[in-house]
Amino acid sequence: MASSLRIASQGEASPAVAPGLRFDPAASLLFVVNASSGAQDIDAKCAVIESALSAGGRQGELLVCRPAELQRVATEAAATAVARGSAVVAVGGDGSLNTVAQAAHAAGCAMGVIPYGTFNYFARTHGIPTDPAAAARLLLQAQPSPVQVAAINERLFLVNASLGVYPELLQDREAYKARFGRSRWVAFVAAVVTLLRAQRRLRLHIEMGATARDVQTLTLFVGNNRLQLEQLGAEPTDTLAGTPGHGSMAALMLRPIGTLAMIRLMLHGAMGRLGEAAGVESFEFHHLVVRPRLAPGHKEVVVAFDGEVARMRSPIDIRVLDKPLYLLQAPGEAATANGPGGLA
Repeated sequence: MASSLRIASQGEASPAVAPGLRFDPAASLLFVVNASSGAQDIDAKCAVIESALSAGGRQGELLVCRPAELQRVATEAAATAVARGSAVVAVGGDGSLNTVAQAAHAAGCAMGVIPYGTFNYFARTHGIPTDPAAAARLLLQAQPSPVQVAAINERLFLVNASLGVYPELLQDREAYKARFGRSRWVAFVAAVVTLLRAQRRLRLHIEMGATARDVQTLTLFVGNNRLQLEQLGAEPTDTLAGTPGHGSMAALMLRPIGTLAMIRLMLHGAMGRLGEAAGVESFEFHHLVVRPRLAPGHKEVVVAFDGEVARMRSPIDIRVLDKPLYLLQAPGEAATANGPGGLA
């Protein structure tokens, strides 16, 4: 299903704000609304957008879709945005943002965000309000600015990607949310349960530039978001130009440990001091190739990216992409985010 809203626009078109990107601030915006994301019902989400458009005298189309339709609707909306010199706007949680970002990045159009997730790391890192009404109002004054994105194999991600226990944690979290509701406490309890029973070891051959090594770990976690790493207290030693999300990425590996050591590690994580915990290794990189040792007959490994879980064929190629995503941001915020070491 899809619905649309059109309101008369005001203002004149502006020239392109980046090479190859045409953006008309008066053009009709395309809002891709995941009907299953967030705690608020779909009517409330649409009302927030309609109110902002009406107050700003702008055009907009609300494309409401079920999760199974999200990729198709996002791809079609991105193509329309390119033709109009407009932007496609993701309305939902991290998974919805990822799908819309994939479409916007591939098509070469600008992207906006109205967050309805639990943690909203991507929005918060780039100065987008976590209040949906405030985020919708900001969109009407925003300009596209380049932000760093990454890929695991051919799949784009905005915040993080991982192998090992973390994908299991996400699957457990969804099961707990279905039973107990969506909240940060539910997510935390699910994480505790998953980590305490984590025993499966990953055997990985890791290649980074000219160096290679074999490791055993419970999880390989890759961060493309400075705010998330700061809150975990897991920022790597600054060995590359820029910081995670602004020039590089960070990898965290958790050595197989016993139950008591796992409890101590969780306490460090809860206090934002994960980097101080024994058994946690972190480092910066631009490009990483991971070859998991798989059981005979198996060619795929379970991975997670931006809260979604999928199976991918080995080897797993993780890299910072040369082509940025053009995100609608307040002009002042864009200048701050893309300052020294950024993408500007």
